[in-house]
Amino acid sequence: MQIAANKAVSIDYTLTNDAGEVLDSSAGGEPLVYLHGAGNIIPGLERELEGKQVGDALKVTIEPEDAYGEFTADLVAVLGRNMFEGVDELEVGMQFHASAPDGGMQIVTITALDGDEVTVDGNHPLAGQRLTFDVKVTAVREATEDEVAHGHIHGDGGVHH
Repeated sequence: MQIAANKAVSIDYTLTNDAGEVLDSSAGGEPLVYLHGAGNIIPGLERELEGKQVGDALKVTIEPEDAYGEFTADLVAVLGRNMFEGVDELEVGMQFHASAPDGGMQIVTITALDGDEVTVDGNHPLAGQRLTFDVKVTAVREATEDEVAHGHIHGDGGVHH
């Protein structure tokens, strides 16, 4: 069975950056299971997996625009510590939900602390980076009607609700 829209796909993968550093991997754990065509994974990787089948292995490099987007300086802001009322200890790496420029919600990460100034970044941590995926397809099946309706895989390796 080939990977196509509305298929439940399981992959083993290792993700590296341009320096060859491993950023993420399923090695030693369960494969990543996703619903193909539902935007569950980055567009560039989903496109590269289209038409593949169980046993296929590939190594692909995905440019930022087909991964987590380009780094956007406008998503970095310096805020006063008083904006984090109710949080006793702030640390670099902490994440918070904040209002996005489009009125929606976004996750921001504290990237620096300097006295009463807190620098937050609304970019994805991998924004602006070219990513290389070493992938092996381990399973492909028809997604259930519920999985298609919900836009993600249920059960093992997927969402449990």
